[in-house]
Amino acid sequence: MEKPLQTTNIPQVKDIKDIIDAVQNVSEKFGLVSLERQLEATQTLLSQNPPIDVAVLGQFKAGKSSFLNSLLGQNVLPVGVIPVTTAITRLQYGEEERVTVLLFDGTTISVPLANIASYTSEAQNPDNKKNVAIVDIERPSLKKYAGLRLVDTPGLGSVYKYHQSTAQNWLPEVGTALLAISADRPLSEHDLTLLSELTAHTPNIIILLTKADLLSAGQQNEVINFFRQTMQKELHRELPVYLYSTKTDTARYQKIIEREILKISANRDFEFLRILRHKTRFLVKSAMGYLHVALNSSLQADQQKENLRAQIINEKVNETIIREELMIIARENQQQTRPLIQTYLEQFAGPLAQKARTRLARELAGWKGNLWKLTRRYEDWVSRIMSEEMSNLSKTEHHNFYGTLKKAHASFSRSIEVFRQLLSANIEQVLGAKLADVEWEIEPPQPDQPDIAFTKSFDIHLDLIWFLIPMFIFRKLFERHFIKGLHREVEINISRLAYQWEKRINYAIDSMRNQAITYVQKEITTIEGLLSQTKGKTEEIRQLTVLLQNLSDNLAA
Repeated sequence: MEKPLQTTNIPQVKDIKDIIDAVQNVSEKFGLVSLERQLEATQTLLSQNPPIDVAVLGQFKAGKSSFLNSLLGQNVLPVGVIPVTTAITRLQYGEEERVTVLLFDGTTISVPLANIASYTSEAQNPDNKKNVAIVDIERPSLKKYAGLRLVDTPGLGSVYKYHQSTAQNWLPEVGTALLAISADRPLSEHDLTLLSELTAHTPNIIILLTKADLLSAGQQNEVINFFRQTMQKELHRELPVYLYSTKTDTARYQKIIEREILKISANRDFEFLRILRHKTRFLVKSAMGYLHVALNSSLQADQQKENLRAQIINEKVNETIIREELMIIARENQQQTRPLIQTYLEQFAGPLAQKARTRLARELAGWKGNLWKLTRRYEDWVSRIMSEEMSNLSKTEHHNFYGTLKKAHASFSRSIEVFRQLLSANIEQVLGAKLADVEWEIEPPQPDQPDIAFTKSFDIHLDLIWFLIPMFIFRKLFERHFIKGLHREVEINISRLAYQWEKRINYAIDSMRNQAITYVQKEITTIEGLLSQTKGKTEEIRQLTVLLQNLSDNLAA
């Protein structure tokens, strides 16, 4: 726990608590489930007074973990050429080095620092099968960052769905955001979306242009100017942009960024309350937006509730119709998955079969024994070689299998965005109120790697009568049979590989469809709840709106 807060010209903690309690009351009364996560994060911040979380966020492979390692002066966090970080990792000052792993079931485990990759990396904790919620690291070397926690997050935009959900679910906890954007893919639509979300959770946002060594000095200035112009145009905000590289001028870049972070540490109490006030203001704004919908609904709903619902939840935003539309999108894409993968993989059948024939012909000469032993040896050999080749093919080419997954993702995203726009337009037309903006992100999960299969060597069990077959006469015949059969083995395993990837990709498409349906259900449930509960509550809603407005005015003063 931090020292008691010292405040000047900022609403005291008790005043902020009263505001949050009022929002909590409104949320419970009107079933505002959309505010639950933000409320939880703000209440935790208020009650626990933790260190300020300085989170490094961004798309996967933007250099987040590398940047934190350079600040630490040691490679503490795992890095790699594929998405690595699988769990939230927080680093803060402690008198002794200590690593605590918190699991989702509430269990805590103390582990050596050298073993953290076993819990935080995708390679050693795939799919977060160890159910790690957060890893906390305390180090004496972080004393200059007292009052802060440096936070490493999984990459957004990764094909690993749980990476995306982990990072986005954690966003309301952010105190200060360092958004890492790689110089080799500057300011994507995902980055702008993330920036827009972050503005709701923190007043402190710093942009790190990582891998700056990829750009010349002129290109660096050009990219920075592009960033500023784009953010002014899209977000109507100016945010600081700093260069960073782990290869050139690292010390100079690091010193500039450290100076900004240390300003927060030096004014920890002031910054803490400033962040808390910002989060609370966003909560009030969101709650008032929903209350405005409830008030206008109540004014009209006393005599015409069902008619009002029919105008808002009409055939264009009917859940059953949306479900059917999403089902059609899923089915149409799923039907294309197998043919696309099979067609792509067929180009590898000939070269793989030739490679296997050459290898088998070279190794057969060293095999000894009767037909039964030779057959078992051959089947073991085929199983191993096909496993190796199909695994390699899967690993090197799987990114070419995602065609229908990407098409389905785009279609689902368009469908729910159209749903949201139609619902918002209906509400505005009928009630004269606008829904608060909500960012809906559907992310495709990463399919697992498939299994490998092989067939029997003979259609009939000739190897069972091996004692009747003189091998010195027939061995060459059987060797030719083995070599000739390799092409069939390759075709069978390629077909199975296509089938396995089809199952996994189609499962991923179903998962995205379920995400979309959940978004639609929650929004319709929230709006229907507002419509059904507001009858006869006009005066109460007015009083709550006035209360929140007054509290908001005091907060802004």
